[in-house]
Amino acid sequence: MNFDIHPDVASALDQGTPVVALESTIITHGMPWPQNYEMAQRVETVIRDNGACPATIAVLKGVIKIGLSDEDLRDLAQTPDARKLSRADLAVCVVQQATGATTVAATMILAHLAGIKVFATGGIGGVHRGAETSMDISADLQELAQTPVTVVAAGAKAILDIPRTLEVLETLGVPVITYGQDDLPAFWSRTSGIASPLRMDDPTDIARAHDMRAELGIPGGQLIANPVPRDAEIPQSDIDPIIAQALQEAEAQGIQAKAVTPFLLSRIFELTEGKSLATNIALVLSNARVAAQIAAGFSKLG
Repeated sequence: MNFDIHPDVASALDQGTPVVALESTIITHGMPWPQNYEMAQRVETVIRDNGACPATIAVLKGVIKIGLSDEDLRDLAQTPDARKLSRADLAVCVVQQATGATTVAATMILAHLAGIKVFATGGIGGVHRGAETSMDISADLQELAQTPVTVVAAGAKAILDIPRTLEVLETLGVPVITYGQDDLPAFWSRTSGIASPLRMDDPTDIARAHDMRAELGIPGGQLIANPVPRDAEIPQSDIDPIIAQALQEAEAQGIQAKAVTPFLLSRIFELTEGKSLATNIALVLSNARVAAQIAAGFSKLG
């Protein structure tokens, strides 16, 4: 297997110092150039500033990369045909020596293989609205149930059916832990109107809970829902009508499967005149900061 760990990441893992995994679909499918590249650089800087080593994960020409050089980041950010890799696509991309960006599910798989316990992203995938007929449910949920990585996100993406996503996570036995508040966040918005199943306020306790699951023989990871910073949020009352309009347009145009999320994010960016992108960047940076603190907690626990 072509598996390449960046020297900085390898050194941190060998020494037991904090490491945070990062996905790459947010670079290729979540934001336009050059904001995607600038965001990726800023996220890595935030992680370093908080005492951890960033490990952005992707597949470049068939090589699994755990940690990217700046040149790799720039090239990936300008690759319009990068594949969107989840559990089902990962092996084929490697065999075909193609380039692909990893979703939450694929990033979890590769982070675990590399020995990384914590991963920061924007929002997880989940149950799409209308899934009762489309059966469109992200593989991220099953991955959280079976792969032992703690994932820090601003909740599920607000374009999804959040109540059904929460129900599926509960059925799968995935702990959904909101960081620092009692209400579940909704990606661009700090609150969803849904009470969080669990709350924790200390990053080291979150790391300890991860390790306790392993000690108890419970498979899977944890979802840490970290609310977007207050000064960057778009209130739910403002964003919900915009999401509804984008969803109607996607349905009218027959957009389905993996094309849905990139279309919706792009359309919401247009309808909010760019504010959704600014909020997205702010929440990713905040999630990276919290993930670095949790990674430091793992290092303290040994």
